[in-house]
Amino acid sequence: MRTGLESFDLLANAGCAGCRQPFAIDIAMAFQPIIDVTDGSVFAYEALVRGANGEGAAAVLAHVTPDTRFAFDQLCRRTAVEAAARLGIQSLVSINFMPNAVYEPALCLGTTLAAAQRHGFPIDNIMFEVTEGEKIEDRPHLTRILAEYKRQGFTTAIDDFGAGHSGLNLLAEFQPDVVKLDMDLIRGIDGSRVRQAILASMMSLAEAIGMSVVAEGIETVEEYACLKSMGVTLMQGYLFARPELGRLPAVVLPETPRAHAAVA
Repeated sequence: MRTGLESFDLLANAGCAGCRQPFAIDIAMAFQPIIDVTDGSVFAYEALVRGANGEGAAAVLAHVTPDTRFAFDQLCRRTAVEAAARLGIQSLVSINFMPNAVYEPALCLGTTLAAAQRHGFPIDNIMFEVTEGEKIEDRPHLTRILAEYKRQGFTTAIDDFGAGHSGLNLLAEFQPDVVKLDMDLIRGIDGSRVRQAILASMMSLAEAIGMSVVAEGIETVEEYACLKSMGVTLMQGYLFARPELGRLPAVVLPETPRAHAAVA
């Protein structure tokens, strides 16, 4: 376990007043696996926010305001680490963060690091994931956050790539370890030459930059077979497992059709 930052308690107590305020409601985390389809192993579990009684993410996010986003972001980090440790997760755990709620990258890591130390969760197993769909108020600030997280040794990821406000411009400024392709690109890819061409270009770009590619939102065997035939090895979606609260979901790796026919 890496323990590069010398004073977890000091960092946990540092920060703005907004970070230390209680959030309006209690939350929990559901986990959904990202599968390495070469052998069916779990590459990572994404922590997805839920209400304490299983309410959906939308019900929780309805309580997030510009004033409460700082407390919410910190609470999500702590809750994800605590739940991952309790469930005995040994793979990466992907924690979504809100860049607009991070005012100083190193200090805002404090509660995450303190929670990891408190619960005996390896810091090396944490992946920080930012959605490319969120409107970024200060893109240079986002690149500073990601660069600091990467410097500290965390895995970094951009979620929903292709859906939002930054796109290739963000990649030009910062290259994460993982890029997660937006599910709208993946949906029906087995029947779309255009989507396949875009994916092929993304795969080539990722290889050149040194990033891993995750395809999100896979729901059909046909999508899975097409992606696998194109060399995608990391996948996430209801086809393999739905998010579960309080336990880790069983992973189903379906059989692929004998051959995947190219789209004419």
